[in-house]
Amino acid sequence: MLGHAGKLCFFRSVAKVSFDGRCNITPKRMSTMMRHFSANPSSNQDEVILETEGNKCLITLNRPKALNALNLNMIRKITPALKQWENEEKVLIIIHGTGGKAFCAGGDVRSIIETRNQPTSTLSCDFFREEYQLNYLISTLQTPYIALIDGITMGGGVGLSVHGYYRVSSDKTLFAMPETAIGFVPEVGGTYFLPRLTGKLGLFLALTGYRLKGADVYHAGISTHAVNSQENSEIEGCLAKFTKAATFLEKPFSLEPHMPLINDCFSAASVEEIVAQLKASNDPFAQETLTTIRKMSPFALKITKRALDEGSEQTLAECLQMEYRLSQRFVADHDFPEGVRALLIDKDQKPQWKPSSLEECTPEKIQSYFEPVKDELQL
Repeated sequence: MLGHAGKLCFFRSVAKVSFDGRCNITPKRMSTMMRHFSANPSSNQDEVILETEGNKCLITLNRPKALNALNLNMIRKITPALKQWENEEKVLIIIHGTGGKAFCAGGDVRSIIETRNQPTSTLSCDFFREEYQLNYLISTLQTPYIALIDGITMGGGVGLSVHGYYRVSSDKTLFAMPETAIGFVPEVGGTYFLPRLTGKLGLFLALTGYRLKGADVYHAGISTHAVNSQENSEIEGCLAKFTKAATFLEKPFSLEPHMPLINDCFSAASVEEIVAQLKASNDPFAQETLTTIRKMSPFALKITKRALDEGSEQTLAECLQMEYRLSQRFVADHDFPEGVRALLIDKDQKPQWKPSSLEECTPEKIQSYFEPVKDELQL
């Protein structure tokens, strides 16, 4: 993966690129800037490190032991910084993660579930509201925003990257939206960007939690550019140059042979019909996919299918508002806490879903998840 030195070289090179004539610094000044970025050892204890040099900015997600999982404290540091930098007309913002394994492996949902029944806790409301507001803010930035999605990028990490203008992946990137496995819905704007991927790829990724690795992240349209993980990477023409030189992209999209089947099966009108078509297929990939789907929360699958169908016709703001409603219903219900328990707390990998089958998911309960909540998300 891109080591610290590699990320600094990437920053040095990118900072030479001109954005509307506002950013043009010499290697000498860049060297001074990078010394400044490394000169505050006390900040290494912070979960988010915010650094600026002149009109350039760097965000470092700094929870390596937790794979840089996003929590409310981190959101509350990043959001005002982005607003301030936008107002100050900075010319460059880069976000990356420490530890060498992950950009950001998701949101800290374990804390949300563990505190949800505490009488004074508002974490389940505050976290999702402020996370989605941050996702929307990233989508509206005029300042060039570059996410280095090197390593694991899931859930909340997707929200920190996919809405920005530039997403740079490597051969070590691992992307997934695995929420249905914990009885939840692919959110952080997932109901907006997933339906806009090629064909029915987004719905396939949403329902199955399928993991895209290396070149697949770029071929699927998740990243805008790519670099070899071991190179000192040098936005526009600079990134294009290194994308062209990213030799791992010569590996074809692993899902390409399966796209006809994915488009056919996942074009069905309901999850039940998707399952039926997969079951009827003799293709080994269809059977593998069927096995995966059967492990997921049936209710989460039903909600996810409807949410992506609606999201395909909505704006990002409308999708995030829908997702906020869904998040509050999932937190208060059975499957999301049960999924977090089974996969993240007890780790017995044996969630007991309620309802236990797709057929038991009533239209009335599904509709109730999409109804307005008391305090709607404001963007």
